[in-house]
Amino acid sequence: MTETYARTTSAWRNWAGTVTARPARTESPASVDELADVLRRAHTDGLRVKPVGSGHSFTAAAATDGVLIRPDLLTGIRGIDREAMTVTVEAGTPLKRLNTALAREGLSLTNMGDIMEQTIAGATSTGTHGTGRESASISAQIRALELVTADGTVMVCSAEENPEIFAAARVGIGALGVITAVTLAVEPIFLLTAREEPMGFDRVTEDFDQLVAENEHFEFYWFPHTGNCNTKRNNRSAGPAAPPGRVSSWIDDELLSNGVFQVACSLGRAVPATIPSIARLSSRALSARTYTDIPYKVFTSPRRVRFVEMEYAVPREQAVTVLRDLKAMVERSPLKISFPVEVRTAPADDMALSTASGRDSAYIAVHLYKGTPHRSYFTAVERIMTAHAGRPHWGKIHTRDAAYLAEVYPRFGEFTALRDRLDPDRLFGNDYLRRVLGD
Repeated sequence: MTETYARTTSAWRNWAGTVTARPARTESPASVDELADVLRRAHTDGLRVKPVGSGHSFTAAAATDGVLIRPDLLTGIRGIDREAMTVTVEAGTPLKRLNTALAREGLSLTNMGDIMEQTIAGATSTGTHGTGRESASISAQIRALELVTADGTVMVCSAEENPEIFAAARVGIGALGVITAVTLAVEPIFLLTAREEPMGFDRVTEDFDQLVAENEHFEFYWFPHTGNCNTKRNNRSAGPAAPPGRVSSWIDDELLSNGVFQVACSLGRAVPATIPSIARLSSRALSARTYTDIPYKVFTSPRRVRFVEMEYAVPREQAVTVLRDLKAMVERSPLKISFPVEVRTAPADDMALSTASGRDSAYIAVHLYKGTPHRSYFTAVERIMTAHAGRPHWGKIHTRDAAYLAEVYPRFGEFTALRDRLDPDRLFGNDYLRRVLGD
């Protein structure tokens, strides 16, 4: 076979700058056959292998000192099945390209997260999600996937074909093999009306169940050191489309959410004592707005201010208790928190290592500006989350290990047994997987 893929030995760094890896070599196979050859040669050379996406994970899930596989040449849509209402897409395709391509075809995903820089395989392997009353993570929208295992075998997995692998590999953290293609459910493109509105913390928490029940997609942000929140309700609309004006959109999404916020975060990092005052000013400056557009333009927004993040999924019914505990912790501590806390929800699903596996869930995410010491804050947050059987997002900072995770995931043993079967020699292993899955 002619080798057409690129090979380099440069260092790799993730988006947030929290992880640096120096692989023995980096390869960009252009086909499934070339990828299988990369795996076989790595095994012969005694090197471990990790595929990497866009680097938006904050953990070392993709780090390796062996062979780093970049998916740059495994991109694009393989096909659209309008009868089955599915799209099959190469694993390295960025969500941004997928969303715009689907929109041109009059199609859309049902739900998505709030950014779209990730590759489809990276996003699904770590359980990337948005918020939804009935619709769940991107992984839950997978109808089939193509997986290359440690011995170079190419497998198609779905509810009908290799169902036990399908149940695990949709959120596989890169432990079972290299995903090369994903088939996703799609639907005819629709309109969403977004209603953004400031609201007090006490009112949001008191009405949380009602707000979730009454809206297809509800989320909110609480500004630490204040009693202020910003809520967002997304619901399907008959139209007409009424997107934000170009000027107002630039002011809200670029100037305020990125430009001014960047300056505020930089000031807060340099002079932490200013953070509570900045938070009060920022949260009071928010105003209500309503707009209607196609899904990806409502669900997602640009995120140019770099940060570090921890996110936990807790049982849905414990969300308000956890939030109140978190607020009380911040108020009695000397911590100065410059980033809002993000709260979203998801219904239970059937994937072994999904953070919503078997239970309706609420996601609570905490952030700090890049370069700000985060250990004290994240440790205090994690203590609250684990007291409520919280499950950490696989791609975000946490300190949990296999012993803890086996307690909060009923199907944890099912996943690790499958890993033993598909990758007994741990070709896809690294330090992060050793910690969270055991060895």
